[in-house]
Order: sequence, then structure tokens, then C-alpha cells
Amino acid sequence: MSNDSSSIHPGGARAATLIARGATLDGFAAEAAAGAGVLLRELEPLTSLIVHTRNSRYQVVVSSAAEIMIQGGAYFPEPTPARLDGSSLGSSFLKLGWIGIGLRMEISARGQRIVTTAVRSIARDDTAGTDRPH
Repeated sequence: MSNDSSSIHPGGARAATLIARGATLDGFAAEAAAGAGVLLRELEPLTSLIVHTRNSRYQVVVSSAAEIMIQGGAYFPEPTPARLDGSSLGSSFLKLGWIGIGLRMEISARGQRIVTTAVRSIARDDTAGTDRPH
């Protein structure tokens, strides 16, 4: 018999393991469904969004579906073609093609995967393209 009692409490009861709600599929699904956000495939091409995260501001221009041009934050000082993979709580669960309040954007660009801090706000940038002649 093993003498390892690290997972056994006095009296023979097993120790409970606490798991963060967002670390379970049901918890993540509930968090993602409850929050406000934007599904990129429902937006017209060239729709411009301003996304504020806890640490940065991004301008996101939708090309098609999850293909975007992004500028902002430390990783995108210039407009950069990228793919918005989706949003997560920073765990392994990802809501595809979605930017969600309270979730982190996961972006693929230049062979790298960038995960932002939590999104605080999303707004349509109605001023985008207003400097173009009509």
C-alpha cells in the first residue's frame, strides 16, 4: 500500500479539485453565450470596428469572414493582414470568428498567434473611409 496521502484528507475523504468555470466546456459555452459580441461572418466586407481591450486599442477591418486587417496594440503598429481565429477566456476553448466582451481575441498573423487581454468594448467605426472623395 502506498504511503502517499497527498490527495487523502484525514478520515479517508478525497480532496476536492476546484476547476475554474471557464475551464470546462459548459462553463465556457455559458460565458460566451451570455456576453455581448460580434460574429465577423455576419458583417459586410470593409466594416471597420474599434476594439478596446484592457491594455490596447485596435482597429479591425473585416475582409471576408475571419480575414481581417488589424492595427493597434504592441504587435500591430501598422495595418496587418491577419485572421481572427476567435475569442477565448485564455483557455483551450475558442468561439470561432467571434469578438466577445470579456473574452480575449486570438489572432493569427505573420506565422504567430497573438492573444490579447480581455475585450472591454466593441464599436463600429463609422468614421472609417470618410476621408475618401465621394
